[in-house]
Amino acid sequence: MMAINAKELPLGRVFTPDYRFTIPSFQRAYIWKPENILQLVSDLKDASKSPHIPYFLGSLILVSKGNSQYDVIDGQQRLVSLSIIIAVLRDLEQDPDLMRQLDALLVEPGDKLRGIVNEPRLTLRERDAAFFREHVQEDNLESVFDMDNDYLATAAQRNMVNNIRKVYDEISVWSTAVRQQFAQYLVNQVTLVIVTTNDLDGAHRIFDVMNMRGLPLTPSDVFKARATSGLSDAELDVYTARWDDIIDPIGDDPHDSEEFFSYLYLILAHQPDTDRLIEDFLNNVLKPYISNGTVPAFINTVLAPYAMAWQIISRPSETILPDEVRHRLENLNDYRNHEWKPVAMWALVNSYRQLGNPDYSPFVQRASRAVKSSATLASLEPHDERRLLEILSALERVTGIRTLIRTDAIDRRGYANAAIRDLDKGYLVERSNGLKISDDDRENTIVRLHGEMQSDAALVRLLLLRANEQKAGAHLERPRRFSALPIMPLDIERSQSFADWTPEQHDYWLYRLGNMALVQGQENQLDKYVEFPARRDAMLLRPNSRRFPLTSELKDFNDCTPTLLEKRQEETIRLIVEYWGIRYDRNHHDLTAQPIEDLSQAAAVQSTRSSKRVTIRQVIQAGLLIPGERLVWERPRKGERWYATVTENGRMRLDDGSEYPTPTAAARAAAGGRRSGGLDVWKRTSDGMKLSEIWKQCRLQAH
Repeated sequence: MMAINAKELPLGRVFTPDYRFTIPSFQRAYIWKPENILQLVSDLKDASKSPHIPYFLGSLILVSKGNSQYDVIDGQQRLVSLSIIIAVLRDLEQDPDLMRQLDALLVEPGDKLRGIVNEPRLTLRERDAAFFREHVQEDNLESVFDMDNDYLATAAQRNMVNNIRKVYDEISVWSTAVRQQFAQYLVNQVTLVIVTTNDLDGAHRIFDVMNMRGLPLTPSDVFKARATSGLSDAELDVYTARWDDIIDPIGDDPHDSEEFFSYLYLILAHQPDTDRLIEDFLNNVLKPYISNGTVPAFINTVLAPYAMAWQIISRPSETILPDEVRHRLENLNDYRNHEWKPVAMWALVNSYRQLGNPDYSPFVQRASRAVKSSATLASLEPHDERRLLEILSALERVTGIRTLIRTDAIDRRGYANAAIRDLDKGYLVERSNGLKISDDDRENTIVRLHGEMQSDAALVRLLLLRANEQKAGAHLERPRRFSALPIMPLDIERSQSFADWTPEQHDYWLYRLGNMALVQGQENQLDKYVEFPARRDAMLLRPNSRRFPLTSELKDFNDCTPTLLEKRQEETIRLIVEYWGIRYDRNHHDLTAQPIEDLSQAAAVQSTRSSKRVTIRQVIQAGLLIPGERLVWERPRKGERWYATVTENGRMRLDDGSEYPTPTAAARAAAGGRRSGGLDVWKRTSDGMKLSEIWKQCRLQAH
């Protein structure tokens, strides 16, 4: 007989000896992408600012195997992602007690007297289990930062590495107090419902019921039921159908529905929701309409136009709106943060009087082979489109700048609220506090643009789009797939084109905007090219790549020099700040002409820790390795041992005389091409210290 048990527990009581989680072999691999885990981090950080309000993270469906062992049927993505977040917090923590407590959430510390062995809380599928344990659970993130895709055996491992880097870069800029408050909240207030059964088939039935037939009500379901409950029988059918017609195009994704009503609440109530969206919306928005008997007016004059605005900002290219409006909205959709949406919704609703009128759709309708629309632009009754463009332009500027300087979600929502308050009062766009950029923000933006952009490919691509459009003087149609690719190869040792470059010059430019160009196609398409002419020609091969002016101008250069990259860097930054209109401060000083070290808060921006790979040369400069020191990699079970020597030029030389730029490359060469994490395997012969420990010391020392 199938037994079912369910209970809600905080995370601190889930990652304990009471639960040993295993991902069965039939489950899919870890598939979360950076945008998924960063959204989780953002949501949890926001929630942690109300430390006494729990955050419910859904349910885990488990099959009991006895002795506290459980197979995970539903919940793998969250468990792995939470483990990554905890591992990053542990890596950044300096308090030994907190480090030990965070470590105990990932790995059972063991107790010989109690008969408890040291083992991980979560074991992944066989292909990824060892990787996850060695590099996430066992305090070895430094080795991850030294890896490239050649080392990674599966897509799941690539997802883990990408997510580790992104989460590290996100959390490393927080203060110690914020990190510790976040960790405390994570352990004590983030809760999961643990659903356990002793039967696999039963677990799958539970999963089906919870995820398909038993979907919880969305905010729209609740609001519709409450709003229409007081209508007459004659009105009820009409307005429930009207509500459905309005909301159905938003889709049935609960997250989208909640986000729409959350932003609608911000617009109407002039305050962000407080994690009690349904209660707040019912009391502060719907209740007056219900009390006054004006629910039909709410549906027709509020819900309908704002739902249509939501659809427009989701699919601007399919509308009949003016080109510049569509292009501004397309650019706003480039950002992974969405706090710009309520301001854009407000602007659209207040710019087109007939938005939401069921007789006029602003979307192009495709039927048979004809292209038609149920509306013309005039029938939408546009009102002051110049102001609409001013709002969208200012909104894109502040969204871009706040993304670049990592303004947190709470503050972004506060700015959106301030913008709508001021716009509702009729303020000019330039007087709206939520749409203003301070001189400090301008300066920090320019400092950030001058810095390294490793591990944020989406942001680099977005910035290069802005620069190319500014240079072209027009909106550029984008290829279906395009990437921001480096002009220099990762390793220049085998390249004649870069024989005159010093290692310091290569390291300096490798991850800066001046070394990047937009190219149609995938991110790995240049990996096989080490010479500049071959890389340049591959970049320019496709016509869709040549439409980007900063890419196209590479055809005029036969050599890649530091001077070339410096000029590209200066031009790219100038174009971006001109696009955003922040080149000059309030005293009309050209910020791009000022030395970076003179700009305010430069040191704070430049000193943040990141997941950027630490080089052998940096470790030597930090005094943690000495040229001539010997390193060893031993595999006693296989009777194998390899030696390497640290060279003056920041490389590792194997005993056969071959030299390699990274410990991972040296390990791969020594082992005949087998995948090996270099920082894990090499040890200093003098004291047996792993390179991963030395590299971590260097990262801490540098910041």
